[in-house]
Amino acid sequence: MRRKSRILLCFAVLWVLGIAYYFYSGTTLSRKDDWSGINSNRIQSHSNADDKAHSLETLPPGKVRWQDFDQDLYVGATVVRPGQDPYARNKFNQVESDKLRMDRSVPDTRHDQYILRMYCSRDALRSHLFSYACTVSPASLQFCSRQDKTRVVSPIIDVINMDNFQYVGASADLKGGFDWNLVFKWDYMTLEQRRARQGNPIAPIKTPMIAGGLFVMDKNYFEELGKYDMMMDVWGGENLEISFRVWQCGGSLEIIPCSRVGHVFRKQHPYTFPGGSGTVFARNTRRAAEVWMDDFKNFYYAAVPSARNVPYGNIQSRLEMKKRLGCKPFKWYLENVYPELRVPDHQDIAFGALQQGQNCLDTLGHFADGVVGVYECHNAGGNQVTLDKVKHLSNTITVHCLPD
Repeated sequence: MRRKSRILLCFAVLWVLGIAYYFYSGTTLSRKDDWSGINSNRIQSHSNADDKAHSLETLPPGKVRWQDFDQDLYVGATVVRPGQDPYARNKFNQVESDKLRMDRSVPDTRHDQYILRMYCSRDALRSHLFSYACTVSPASLQFCSRQDKTRVVSPIIDVINMDNFQYVGASADLKGGFDWNLVFKWDYMTLEQRRARQGNPIAPIKTPMIAGGLFVMDKNYFEELGKYDMMMDVWGGENLEISFRVWQCGGSLEIIPCSRVGHVFRKQHPYTFPGGSGTVFARNTRRAAEVWMDDFKNFYYAAVPSARNVPYGNIQSRLEMKKRLGCKPFKWYLENVYPELRVPDHQDIAFGALQQGQNCLDTLGHFADGVVGVYECHNAGGNQVTLDKVKHLSNTITVHCLPD
């Protein structure tokens, strides 16, 4: 009898515990559902608010919201007709481009060790400046959640073939750089740098230079640092200028390997340059050199002597900004940021006017392939030909003695 009573008592205890657990679980799930409902309502309210804001915005004539954009209608109006050159309009194969959908999937070319973290919040997106003109691949915005506003970040730039639009992943072992002609190039990391990254191949890469138009930085910091040089024209040199400025004025440049952006590399520009692309590039590059490179700009002029003949405009406001921000000299940049760039020594290069008596060799306003002459020395550079000789350059000059 006692044995039966004990068994019944055990069953009763288990039954009570089961009922208690049932009610506890139901209450917890209800709370979760309530919390999910609250979040869903919040998200929905944000969405409704955004839709309401979009519905109230006034668009210029001929413009539509991206949500209302009709891709087929647009492509149909600009389709390449039989017999037309598919490269004429944009300098890439427009026929292949038109086949691509706006919502197409993009290959994920990131490293296998990449672990998806957190995308930018709405507030973070508003506080950052995005300079892109390319196809954005997964997680390209992920690095904007970094807290240090002086860190300017850039993605790895994958290649989109201009002929067939095939997407090709680029190497993650590259840094941005340049030669003394101030033309951007990609530098492979040294063997020591690559070995150091083997343990963490997705760590940020410090880079002396970024490619133009592909970076993210804090919007307020961009404004504090002087925005863009608005006296530059069209294209070219702006990446040099902003790279020098960021590093020399207290910031840093990084390439984020787990962020990828695809870019169509064209052989020609689809737009025109006033005075020619070479002149515009020389003007822009010379502005960057004159403001940021101190006396090291002479190495640029030695590599590109014709640049001396290109007017670069007024740079006074940029020099004042440089002083106000307390920026470091270019020598610091070479020693601490880009020590891989070889600086010619005094045996490699010489500067100065070709002078005899009171007269100096002068271009007389002529450009490449023009006739030079002599003119009274004015020690102001410009048309006065200078002796610029760098051993690795192939250009030579033969000078005959000038009569007194």
